[in-house]
Amino acid sequence: MDVKIKTALVSVSDKSGVVDFAKKLSKMKVKIISTGGTAKKLNEAGVSVAGIESVTGFPEMMDGRVKTLHPKIHGALLGLRDKNEHTAAMKEHNIEPIDLVCVNLYPFEQTIAKADCMLAEAIENIDIGGPSMIRSAAKNNKFVTVVTKPDQYDKVIEEMQKNGGAVSQELRSDFARVAFALTASYDAAIAKYLNGKSSVEYPEKVSIALKKEASLRYGENPHQSAAFYKLPPSGETSVSSGTLLEGGIGISFNNLLDTNAAFELVKEFEEPTAVVVKHLNPCGCAVDEDICMAYRKAYEGDVVSAFGSIVALNRKVDVELARTIMESYSLFGKALGAGGFFAEVIIAPKFEADAVEIIRTLKSWGGRVRLVETGPIERAKIDCGEFDVRCIIGGLLLQKRDLVGWEPDALTYPTKARPSAKQLEDLRIAWLAAKHTKSNTIVLVKNKKVLGVGAGQMNRVESGLIAFKHAGDEANGCAMASDAFFPFPDNVENAAKAGVAAIVQPGGSKKDDEVIATADKHGIAMVFTGKRHFKH
Repeated sequence: MDVKIKTALVSVSDKSGVVDFAKKLSKMKVKIISTGGTAKKLNEAGVSVAGIESVTGFPEMMDGRVKTLHPKIHGALLGLRDKNEHTAAMKEHNIEPIDLVCVNLYPFEQTIAKADCMLAEAIENIDIGGPSMIRSAAKNNKFVTVVTKPDQYDKVIEEMQKNGGAVSQELRSDFARVAFALTASYDAAIAKYLNGKSSVEYPEKVSIALKKEASLRYGENPHQSAAFYKLPPSGETSVSSGTLLEGGIGISFNNLLDTNAAFELVKEFEEPTAVVVKHLNPCGCAVDEDICMAYRKAYEGDVVSAFGSIVALNRKVDVELARTIMESYSLFGKALGAGGFFAEVIIAPKFEADAVEIIRTLKSWGGRVRLVETGPIERAKIDCGEFDVRCIIGGLLLQKRDLVGWEPDALTYPTKARPSAKQLEDLRIAWLAAKHTKSNTIVLVKNKKVLGVGAGQMNRVESGLIAFKHAGDEANGCAMASDAFFPFPDNVENAAKAGVAAIVQPGGSKKDDEVIATADKHGIAMVFTGKRHFKH
């Protein structure tokens, strides 16, 4: 059923486009009711409006807190026009129907995002009247059109112009769906903020407000549909806050997962660092004073797995670095037995324009690679309040993010041998790489370069054997990290055979004494962190 728009209530915080919208409504003989700042703006633009007080018989009061919370407003929105009792009540109380509500809400999320926002200011920016009108109009979408976003204005006007001033049920229903999602998201943001101000770590109820960012080509597999949704921005530099530069092809579900894994690892380091990730695990990671050399070392860590990988960098991509990445195979990989090289995604704080041109044109695959620019990495802005969420069928698991990194003051040294400063640096890199690798994991590092990774195996011995096999003779003198303690000395025995010089692990096994004794027998320096990094 089409409903002709005769009366509209317009009251918006985001006033972009509202003057043009109101002028078009007015031109179609729609009576416009408005409030406060919106009424003033429309009047100044020459749009005739009726003030809200002329409808309710009450002035706006209490600093604008009370203006639309009135039976003559909500009765006008909620009244069922095909029900005699409702129409009789509206007539008895002189309530005129409102056919369209154009409302968006106080900028609560923008307010709390300000560094100097105090609780009182946040509370003052909790909209009450707006959500009430939106919900009333959306509930009664059989008769009322609810408009909550500027990008909906043209759709309304187009329908009205085609249908003699009327709007279709299809549009009203669709806008009502959007409206309820908006109020749910708004309330979720308020609840999250107030939960953060309390001492309750895991609230009784958790609402997660997400906004659709993009439809994806498919999910993990082609038979699965997928979409990408964003949380409200927190200020943290991340894949979600990054910008996908023009060119390339659309980013996929697996691309996003892998890119997040790569970028979260590269964020751990302040020094120039490059990370290469394949299937959520780092196959390369290296630190160097020169970012080009860091990339080369990371790529050389596993040239076979680097094919079709994600490349993450914590420095800008200039012409030299772009050329180094694009020519990886011919410069380094071919001699090391790689079958070829291309990257699915390159993510970095910045891309110089000339560097983008080189990436796009130097190799045939450059036109397909996705480039994600994140802006500067500021570890101080990490959102410590954001949950790590995992899904099981029928529920969610929530935990605090694992933000523990390398903690020099927490380290203990149980073995007779102590690691040198150089070995400690390699242990640090191995430990951080292990943190971002699927359990069970063993990571080998030498000269600030990952040599071998054993990831996601059902037992830690097998992970070690994979890492040692990959590193080969280079393992001699390397540092080794294990994401969890050694339940038996077998891993240390295998490490000794491979030539490992130093090991970092959490400690805490019932057989720590045997593990330490085995390390001492082989002259291996061992470091305990006191923390483990399971990653399921």
